[in-house]
Amino acid sequence: MQLVKWNPRKDFFNLHNYVNRMFDDCFYPTARQPFHSSLTEWNPIVDIYEKEYQFVIKADLPGIERKDIQIDVKDHVLTIRGERSSENEVKKQNFYRQERALGRLERSFALPSKVDVETIKASYKDGVLKVEVPKPEEQKPKQITVH
Repeated sequence: MQLVKWNPRKDFFNLHNYVNRMFDDCFYPTARQPFHSSLTEWNPIVDIYEKEYQFVIKADLPGIERKDIQIDVKDHVLTIRGERSSENEVKKQNFYRQERALGRLERSFALPSKVDVETIKASYKDGVLKVEVPKPEEQKPKQITVH
């Protein structure tokens, strides 16, 4: 038999978390969606940053093939869509735990109003989608020469 040091604070915080989850489930049922719903919809993690002449959006899309990715621009909103399908190698009852999100994905981003959508470039390598959005002419920094 192994002796384990009892920590009453740990048990108290576990009880606190349990009671919070119970109230959340009763009063805010959509706040905690069931585990299986996360397997049918998911949002990729993105980084958005600015360079001198462009905005860059990088999205992690592991397990998605290039042909399953769609990028649309409508009304100055760039939308990334795709789908990650399940691998049918393992039967559902043989899973001990399944945490990888599957199914459709969709993320949308507002663009500056004067972006030329014809100049937007996208590339996909090693599960990372990179979208380069050139800045509108007004937003590009202008160098002024001092005479």
